[in-house]
Amino acid sequence: MIPAVNLIAFVLVAIPIILLPGPSVLFVIGRSLSLGRVGGLLSVVGNAAGGFVTVVAVALGIGLVIAESVVVFTIVKIVGAGYLIYLGVQAIRHRRQRADAATARVSPTAPWKLLVQGFLVGVSNPKTIVFFIAVLPQFVDYGAGGVPLQLLALGGLFVTIALLTDSVWALAAGVARDWFAKSPRRISTLSATGGVMMIGLGTASLFLGHGKQ
Repeated sequence: MIPAVNLIAFVLVAIPIILLPGPSVLFVIGRSLSLGRVGGLLSVVGNAAGGFVTVVAVALGIGLVIAESVVVFTIVKIVGAGYLIYLGVQAIRHRRQRADAATARVSPTAPWKLLVQGFLVGVSNPKTIVFFIAVLPQFVDYGAGGVPLQLLALGGLFVTIALLTDSVWALAAGVARDWFAKSPRRISTLSATGGVMMIGLGTASLFLGHGKQ
């Protein structure tokens, strides 16, 4: 069982990472701006399904290796932190292109296609993948055993929080679609702010320990 303190710490770390305007958030905003609230919510559901597949893959694969090797954990942590910083820099550099993509109008799409598109974004979201591999293991109670199950539980909690917060983004963007569409610069600023926060989180993650008891 995961200690309550680990769960609380995990939620406090996960929420800001989820709220960062990365690929998933900007994708959901773009769907809502283009297709309205229903299109945005369908994209959120598909995205969450893709994220859960990633959780299972990490829990059953890399989790077992990391649990037994401090060296592997350290390497993964450094690579993960570096990639988070890279994503932050890219978010700042390409904020204008992201704004243009998010405000582009698209043709009406069948619901099942929106679900599939959301799934593909969720299962390939680099920010989420890096988080699951480099950060998730640090909140596991290694002394309690059952590391894959703990990773699965933490990852499932992450996906659930993301499902709720992304739904809020979808609803908000659907309601304010005209306001956003009138000024792509607003999305550009959102992306740049998220980039700065991602760089900060990547740097901070370098100082987190293995946590093995």
